[in-house]
Amino acid sequence: MLGITLVELTLATIHLKTDFPPKYVLNGIYLILTLAKAFYIIAEFMHLRHELKNLIMTIGGAALLFVWFIIAFLWDGNSFKDLRNRYDRHHFEQSKEQAPKAAEEPAAKKPGAAE
Repeated sequence: MLGITLVELTLATIHLKTDFPPKYVLNGIYLILTLAKAFYIIAEFMHLRHELKNLIMTIGGAALLFVWFIIAFLWDGNSFKDLRNRYDRHHFEQSKEQAPKAAEEPAAKKPGAAE
């Protein structure tokens, strides 16, 4: 697990300094490495590597259902946010308003300066 984490940190450092690899490729690599770490945690720390297949499938199915719930709730929340922003009259009016420009203040006089 330490090795995978070091690879992730190395990739992040390289990306910050050179913008390589592209962000979408980097996100895919992170997803694969995170799934590898999750498999390792389930297999070793939950001691499922040497259990019966039925127990593994029971716990794995529940874990997948939990991940599906998280994705569904995030998707639904984002949809609600988009709909609220589209039909909320106050938000619609605020989004069209221009920010006021700061008025230029006269330069402050230094104490003791000649006028």
